[in-house]
Amino acid sequence: MDFHAAQTDTTALTRRRKAAMVVQMLLEDANLLSLDQLPPPLQLTLTRELASLRRVDRDTVDAVADEFANELSAVGLTPPGNHDGAVSALADHLSPSLAAQLRSQMDSVRNGDHWPVVAALDTARIIDIMRAESIAVCAVALSKLPVTKAAEVLSKTPGDRARQIAYAMSQTARVSPDTVHRIGAALAQDYGHPSALAFERAPVQRLGAILNATPTDQREDVLDRLGATDPDFASDVRKAIFTFKDIGPRVKPTDIPSCIRAIDPEALAVAIAAALAMDEPYVASAEFILGSLSQRMANQIREDAAERGRIKKDDGEAAMGEITKAIREMADGGVITLRDPDEEDEEEEEEEEAI
Repeated sequence: MDFHAAQTDTTALTRRRKAAMVVQMLLEDANLLSLDQLPPPLQLTLTRELASLRRVDRDTVDAVADEFANELSAVGLTPPGNHDGAVSALADHLSPSLAAQLRSQMDSVRNGDHWPVVAALDTARIIDIMRAESIAVCAVALSKLPVTKAAEVLSKTPGDRARQIAYAMSQTARVSPDTVHRIGAALAQDYGHPSALAFERAPVQRLGAILNATPTDQREDVLDRLGATDPDFASDVRKAIFTFKDIGPRVKPTDIPSCIRAIDPEALAVAIAAALAMDEPYVASAEFILGSLSQRMANQIREDAAERGRIKKDDGEAAMGEITKAIREMADGGVITLRDPDEEDEEEEEEEEAI
């Protein structure tokens, strides 16, 4: 077999030739390389250098590998190196409005490619595109996303819609580059800029917070009427509300001692006395609190509650409100985690099916 003379002198090798050797070594080790991130002229140069490589002896390969490893170990910081790279690296850590502004100024966007703006949108925003735009536009958009993100978007798109988009991708083979560019520009314009929002919190959270501080009768009346008008919204609002009767179903027994530690003993006794005189959900939560405490402490609270006799409605609600407020603050601060009633129901159904 006719081999060219082995290259043994590393000083005679150019940096391009060494780079080609390193790429070949990585390919032989089955390493995945993101060479598509390099500028096209550099990709072409690397391909030509790789094509011109001939047999290289082991000593030269080891020397080049050692030199490459030494250069890597000497690198302390690898900045993005250009404006587009800096925007991509920082965009997720900036305010949405500033990130959108910077993305619109990217070199790639100014050169006519708006797809980086679309690809940088969060998954929920891209799903909005999948639901609102035509099937053909969605197929093009999905094709331009990174594979992992496209898979996530497709999995979260409603079934029939997802199947139509997936089929439409088979029709995109003859779509012209100009059409793809124009679709990217339109989507970036329509979805790449965050909408101005009047409220920071969602409607469910805002109404839930208001109803948390609303008297029981009025709260239940609002929820009943809301349920008749918009059952789904009413259900979400009920989940956002946390009142005394939710303590039993949603608080873990082990969290109760820490939840009531800061509650004034008199307010605690009044709350328990008022709850024990109300309907079943309130009685259940009062008994849940007592059952989660030591027997000595529970007996003392029960005795204090009995001594107070009948509690005025306003006084009872105020005392129960102190307890629920303390629990909500601990949950919001991440000290405790409230249970989801829907998850509890699913677990019970699974247990019943297993039996």
